[in-house]
Amino acid sequence: MVLRFTLMKDRGSRIAILDHLPSIFPIIRHMALARDRCICVRKVEYSETSQILTLFGRDHGLLRVIAKGAHRATKAGYSKFDGGVDLLDVGEAVFTFDPGRELNTLTEWSLREGNLPLRRYLRGMYLGLYSAELVSLLIQENDPLPELFVRFEKSLCDLGTAKAEETFLAFQLDLLHQTGHLADFAVCVECGNPVTDDRSAYFSPSRGGSICQNCQGVVPDRIRLDPRLIRLARQLLRLPRSNGSPQRLPRLTRHQTDPLNRLFAEQMNHTLGKRLRMPAYVLG
Repeated sequence: MVLRFTLMKDRGSRIAILDHLPSIFPIIRHMALARDRCICVRKVEYSETSQILTLFGRDHGLLRVIAKGAHRATKAGYSKFDGGVDLLDVGEAVFTFDPGRELNTLTEWSLREGNLPLRRYLRGMYLGLYSAELVSLLIQENDPLPELFVRFEKSLCDLGTAKAEETFLAFQLDLLHQTGHLADFAVCVECGNPVTDDRSAYFSPSRGGSICQNCQGVVPDRIRLDPRLIRLARQLLRLPRSNGSPQRLPRLTRHQTDPLNRLFAEQMNHTLGKRLRMPAYVLG
């Protein structure tokens, strides 16, 4: 479609025409630029110079953008995207924002935190990428979750330290809780009775909750779990918070966290109808 404008010589008429442009062309009005602090949770190299990114924004939630010319540098050696955006990078992003579009356009990216300590620690990097995969799949697009964003950004810093295991488990529990996917460990999802057996506990990924001793025989996909780990998960959710982050996290080992991570991974595989990629690296 070709648009032609004939501006009258009279200055007042030109101003009147410009004043009516927003109402005449709503498409132009919707292409206003937005700015947000974002974390890159997924990227696809679209061409030799461009990228398609999934960003988790503090004020805009999850959004997909295309960074045209992300790897293209000017003659002076500069790039408006700092040479491209990498997974788990934190930056200030400027982009076109139209909730009705599946793919907006990234116009500027200023790197604020590259999480270098995390990238030097393989186990922490795997946990960070697993966190990003969960965020990209469980959060709805254009659904702002500023507290969860702050939790995620702080967790990425801690995943590069000796606190990686407890940090990831605590963040995973908060993410599942805020997105409505956290399992109910208090009552049996089959009969509704409280789960009070201290000797053994069961969990069903297909039913998304605990199974009592009496009902475990009729649930074929039950997973046996140490009741102490269920109590641990409850304690992490009840920890006092500061700026959304849990305080006084206990020091945990993989012997404690892997069974819970495996349980939640099986639940997400069933809920999403596909297998997650990162548990193969995180759980071995």
